[in-house]
Amino acid sequence: MPSISDDIFFAGITEINQKLTKKEFSAVELARAFCDRLEAIGPRYNALALLLRKDALRDAKDVDGDIKRERLRGPLQGIPFGAKDLLSYAKHPTTWGAQPYAGQVFDYTSSVLKRIQKHGGLLTGKLAMVELAGGPSYRYASASLTGPGLNPWDNTRWSGGSSSGSAIAVASGLVTYALGSETSGSILTPSAFCGVTGLRPTYGLVSRNGAMALSWTLDKIGPICRSAEDCGLVLEAIAGADPDDLSSARKSFYYIPQVSRDLKDVTVGFAPADFSDGVDPAARADYAKALETIRSLGVQVTETKLPDFPYGSVIGTIISAEGSAIFEPLIKSGKVDQLADQHQIAGLKAGLEIPAKDYLKAMRIRSLIQEAFRDLLSTVDVLIAPTRFDPAPKITQPLDRRSTGRPTPAAPGLTALIPAGNLAGLPALSIPCGFANGMPMGLQLVGSPFSENMLLAIGRTFQERTDWHKRRPPLAT
Repeated sequence: MPSISDDIFFAGITEINQKLTKKEFSAVELARAFCDRLEAIGPRYNALALLLRKDALRDAKDVDGDIKRERLRGPLQGIPFGAKDLLSYAKHPTTWGAQPYAGQVFDYTSSVLKRIQKHGGLLTGKLAMVELAGGPSYRYASASLTGPGLNPWDNTRWSGGSSSGSAIAVASGLVTYALGSETSGSILTPSAFCGVTGLRPTYGLVSRNGAMALSWTLDKIGPICRSAEDCGLVLEAIAGADPDDLSSARKSFYYIPQVSRDLKDVTVGFAPADFSDGVDPAARADYAKALETIRSLGVQVTETKLPDFPYGSVIGTIISAEGSAIFEPLIKSGKVDQLADQHQIAGLKAGLEIPAKDYLKAMRIRSLIQEAFRDLLSTVDVLIAPTRFDPAPKITQPLDRRSTGRPTPAAPGLTALIPAGNLAGLPALSIPCGFANGMPMGLQLVGSPFSENMLLAIGRTFQERTDWHKRRPPLAT
């Protein structure tokens, strides 16, 4: 049996698929190697929720048969991947990262997993997550059935949530790519903290059928990968209309690596404070280089700012009200007290007490935010800012008491871009762009609805000129 080198564990989708079709190794050999690695290393970082070795090897055998008969289904065929444990997978546990649901089993598979399996993808494992995808107000990284997601760059630091296991697994070479979900930062944050590339699609572009709901009006499913190009390949497979998802935008997505629009005609908006006083001092040199690289792509760069709205309180009210309504049976049964985070328990209970007028007011302000972003994105095509303005915190640090010790910049810049972008339903791409004291930092690009190809084109060109996305955590090798 050919040995699977460490380089394969960190290779991109296209490279692995080409080696499979050239029969340098079989899909069964590849799946077995990835399963071995996921089983051995995944628990070390609290990244693994459920190993699916038997299923992966069964599907890999079918892939080998298809390749032998030259039935090629595209670049995802034979590629091992993982899925956040809020996506149902028939006849297997789907725990939602929470003790009250530890024995939960569905008899159906989520639409997004069925789409990937139709393309010949190999699901090797369900990946850990923050309980109930974060809920309204968890306080500690330990808010998970599997324990705190440990960062593979420094296991005393957090991986980010709530798609913790997905980002850890990609960064550590345990899967080639993974699916995560975002309500307000749950793809972008772990991608930045773990040094990988994450794509939050436009709201409604990817079906949520079979996914745990936290917020009906905010939840999105998207890929976490090694590169922007891989994100494009995965998004093409998982996007599209789904009659079983009432929030479906009923749009398809076709990844076009070279978009027809010349980058010199693209206007990028940024706030200078975000790249100086606003960001961790240890990261400023790398962010300056990242901004210079963005300029070198030929885009037009201009200063901008976010419309003035209370983004944090608006999105907090919506998540709390919708999340508590969704989990009302859990709360009323008393089983909510089995959750790992006391702050989370209190937050879910309090959410049931939010007056209808407060929720409706938040939704009305949200409509104004969406209108303001339509105006803003008619003047610039893309907004860029640090994904997170500080590196991953220590796992023991309360998440609601993060203090940088830096004075607040006079101008807020685009610091609220994650909640703002989620409220407006906008796509975003987080790409690695440097380090702060050995920990990865990310750059986020946000565009108009359904502008994923433009974001991916900028990200892909940026990654052709940098190697941040190719760095490997020393603890994972």
